[in-house]
Amino acid sequence: MTPVQPVRGTQSLFGLEADRFHRVVRAFNEVRRLYRFRRLEIPVFETTEVFARAIGETTDIVSKEMYSFPDKGGDMLTLRPEFTAGIARAFISQGWKQHAPLKGATWGPAFRYERPQKGRFRQFHQIDAEVVGAPESAADIELLAFAHQLLEHLKIRELTELRINTLGDADSRGKWRLALIRYFERFRDALSEESKVRLQVNPLRILDSKDARDREISRDAPRIDQFLTSEAGSVFEEVLHGLTDLGIQFRRDHSLVRGLDYYRHTTYEFVTSHLGAQGAVLGGGRYDGLIETMGGDATPAVGWAAGIERLALLLPDRRTYGQVIAIVPEDDGSEELSQKIAYRLRSNGVTVDYLYRGSARKRIEKYQKRGATTALFVQAIYDRPDVVGTLNIKHYRRFGHDTEQRVAKRLSSIFDVLSIYEIEPEGLFNGRRVDLVLRPLT
Repeated sequence: MTPVQPVRGTQSLFGLEADRFHRVVRAFNEVRRLYRFRRLEIPVFETTEVFARAIGETTDIVSKEMYSFPDKGGDMLTLRPEFTAGIARAFISQGWKQHAPLKGATWGPAFRYERPQKGRFRQFHQIDAEVVGAPESAADIELLAFAHQLLEHLKIRELTELRINTLGDADSRGKWRLALIRYFERFRDALSEESKVRLQVNPLRILDSKDARDREISRDAPRIDQFLTSEAGSVFEEVLHGLTDLGIQFRRDHSLVRGLDYYRHTTYEFVTSHLGAQGAVLGGGRYDGLIETMGGDATPAVGWAAGIERLALLLPDRRTYGQVIAIVPEDDGSEELSQKIAYRLRSNGVTVDYLYRGSARKRIEKYQKRGATTALFVQAIYDRPDVVGTLNIKHYRRFGHDTEQRVAKRLSSIFDVLSIYEIEPEGLFNGRRVDLVLRPLT
């Protein structure tokens, strides 16, 4: 029988890979609490209309990449390709307006049918942070500070560069759009086929085309600064000034755009050169027109999202363990006592690794590969009513300032133990050197 295989573009994680993934999630949750972003949850699927309205019918995500299907009732549903649309829908339908300005954060899977590549999958995972209901530039600055501090916390900030731009307000953007259409029309025949389509429906996207022909033509294209209203210019200056005050470095990138009309003002990405051509690891901006587009009241909003898998690829490749005690039964007759000792230690907050079979030597080899700091050798004793076993302690990897004597002292606070020297001045028990003698467990 042919073995079953994974779906292309999915992944299964175990051990260090899973640890790296959850280091990102753990850091995200730690930093979001510092900024008082409350956890929110939204469904993993919505009606297809939610994403069609939010992301745009003509975008690649909606037209080519979404996982959409009819349910048994005939409704068209879509697995979420991103979080913002679902959060906007919830803000409208769940009465979240009462929490404005809503500062929310979440993480989980998203789905897009695109070509798998380094750090990009068809089922991928994102962390997401949003502020809904705040027009102030302070919200943009706080979100960027949140993102910057997260990368610092993960010790990968030095591997990234913050690139930032403005899309202006609706008036600025509208005039810029018309100027871009006039400009690119002069070079229509030289544009890539994809950009010829974009010229009609989404001309701003030509600016971030990866095609060499488009990039050469875009070099002299009109820039948003020529069309910014004084108000839009002031908003952008406030954001840049705020970042400078916080010591957050950035680079102005005039080619950084968002194609849909509800995106306004600030847009940004943290990019890296360590993950190949697709360098963005975190991106966001202001989308003041989205909620109104989806049928709600006009509501300013700003947010960002980052791919967990791509952030995990940048993490320093190191094993991070606390103290791990490995239990090693000296013989088959010591298994039952070893299990009781492991349970008692775990009940007292000690991390214990326990393998179910193998000689002491084989177990030690596996324990060391699994990152054990200390081995606890257990020998059951049956011929004395006042003693159930002996314990020997062996360090394989230093944990802080711990020593075998300190481990023995900690065990003495958990179990009823005696130092062998209280029984035998020679330090031997039945002719063997041992560290601790274990009284009957109560």
